[in-house]
Amino acid sequence: MSATTTESSLQALGITAAQLPRHIAIIMDGNGRWAQSKGLPRIEGHRRGVKSVRCCVEECSRLGIEQLTLYCLSHENWKRPPHELRFLMQLLEQYLIEERSTIQRNNLRFSVIGRRQGLPDSVLNELEKTRSLTSENTGMRLCLAINYGARQEILDACRQLAQAAQSGELNPEDLDEESISQALYTGGMPDPDLMIRTAGEMRISNFLLWQMSYAEIWVTPTGWPEFREDHLHQAIRDFANRDRRFGGLHA
Repeated sequence: MSATTTESSLQALGITAAQLPRHIAIIMDGNGRWAQSKGLPRIEGHRRGVKSVRCCVEECSRLGIEQLTLYCLSHENWKRPPHELRFLMQLLEQYLIEERSTIQRNNLRFSVIGRRQGLPDSVLNELEKTRSLTSENTGMRLCLAINYGARQEILDACRQLAQAAQSGELNPEDLDEESISQALYTGGMPDPDLMIRTAGEMRISNFLLWQMSYAEIWVTPTGWPEFREDHLHQAIRDFANRDRRFGGLHA
């Protein structure tokens, strides 16, 4: 996106670039419940949610957000019915193929966090194709959390650091918060400033537990299939008006 496009978008929102969240993380909740409320099968809610993803990604890029992280599939979601999981994998693969040109056209950098175990080879191949194709891009980072769980992420980081200490690569006395942050799946990424959750649930569901220590949380009763640019704008405006003290006092 051009600087002029970003500036005009911010003017329409009534905020400055300095008031934008650097990193937005979204728990895309309520697909199944939205579909059932409409008398549709649960999988139709997931299908409709793809349009919300497209709208949100393009608008965040237009506004100049540095990173957008979307919670696509949690570690706990494997408890869902097999037919729903198969559909989710097919939908993810289809999204990666169909949206790749749009991701590239918008100069987005694509990345994935979460464990690879259990994901179909076809999905892993498309994830890697998109990551590789966009690795030199310079625009917004689009990060998908797939087969992701924050407790599992912290456990994997602890194992990595323990192995480094055991091999002599790491002195336990040198371990600090930055060491842990870099060992997480999100190493090198900024922590989220704003976390959005749809469908009205008041919990963070094992999502970015370490990284969201000081994130502002914004919840909407709107289900993800109906989430559009105006909801995103409302969340950003609310964020811009919050007093973030990080444990200190307002200057």
